[in-house]
Amino acid sequence: MSQNYQPPAPSSYTEAPAPAPARGGNIGLGIAAGVVAALVAAAAYGGIMNAIDREIGYAAAGVGLLVGLAAGKLGGRNPVLPGVSALLSVGGVFLGQMFFIVLAMAKYANVGVLDVLDKAGASGLLDIWKESLDFMSFVFLGIGAFVGFGSAKKAGL
Repeated sequence: MSQNYQPPAPSSYTEAPAPAPARGGNIGLGIAAGVVAALVAAAAYGGIMNAIDREIGYAAAGVGLLVGLAAGKLGGRNPVLPGVSALLSVGGVFLGQMFFIVLAMAKYANVGVLDVLDKAGASGLLDIWKESLDFMSFVFLGIGAFVGFGSAKKAGL
């Protein structure tokens, strides 16, 4: 006896395409971008402080934001990058404060920036920075670290 066998009809259900792989990123590129962003932000931070003759929290937050975004966007979702961004942001705020001291000394002595760097040197500038430390200096360093950490974490998603 022969039986009529009919193959099943094609299903109207089609499989969804595979999800895109998570962006891995490049941690080295993220750290390099964070270093460059910290240097650029430090120069801008020192210039802003020199222009208004005071230190403001929004500028310190801007340093952290720039560093965190650069590191997070180029570095991807690596769990190390927020911590590195926080450290680089503290370094950027510190270098911005040092650059402000150099600019203020250059304006006061009516000489160039390179002359101040040549005469005072890194240790002399660090001594001046230590003498000018107060509670708010640490607050600004903390603001930079906090924003740098958070923005790197958000940007890496």
